[in-house]
Amino acid sequence: MSRQTLKDRNNHVLGYIDVESSGRQCLRNSNFHVIGYYDPGRNQTLDATFHVVGNGNILTTLL
Repeated sequence: MSRQTLKDRNNHVLGYIDVESSGRQCLRNSNFHVIGYYDPGRNQTLDATFHVVGNGNILTTLL
């Protein structure tokens, strides 16, 4: 698993995107609480309760 840190222009951590070996991405806030997922197989972004938010990878809009 790899982790990408998301920061604002003042270098404050906004959240993290964890990429699993399957390619699925998990968005976490700065407190490591899950906010949503991106499933590349379905090409859909899901919220923390697995409800579809939109098509494509729009994880960063959930922050």
